Amino acid sequence: MGFRPTMAAMAIAGLMASPALAQSGEYEAALRKMISQTAAGTCPADVMGAELLAGCLQQLPQMSAGLASLGAIESALFVRAEDRPEGRVEIYAVKFASGITLNWGIGVMRDGKFNVAFAGGD
Repeated sequence: MGFRPTMAAMAIAGLMASPALAQSGEYEAALRKMISQTAAGTCPADVMGAELLAGCLQQLPQMSAGLASLGAIESALFVRAEDRPEGRVEIYAVKFASGITLNWGIGVMRDGKFNVAFAGGD
């Protein structure tokens, strides 16, 4: 009789420890800020690391026009997190007012700023 509750407790503990169930997004606000401010013609230096900021500034005219054409962000759904050697990267499915949904990655945080952001990876 004590066997079943023990097995049930072990099963519940196993589910709670499952990486797929335990992961959640932490970087959504920063990603939304990066996308919306870049669409508006500004690279947000408060959330971008030096290299990411330099790349954003270099490509700003093209990126701004492209992002603005997608419209406002309607939703950002956390897809998964990847623990890479250089740091955590989170992937989000970002839906825009135009109806287009793109997968975006953000991560590799150092000193409170992100060093990686990209669209198109899944």
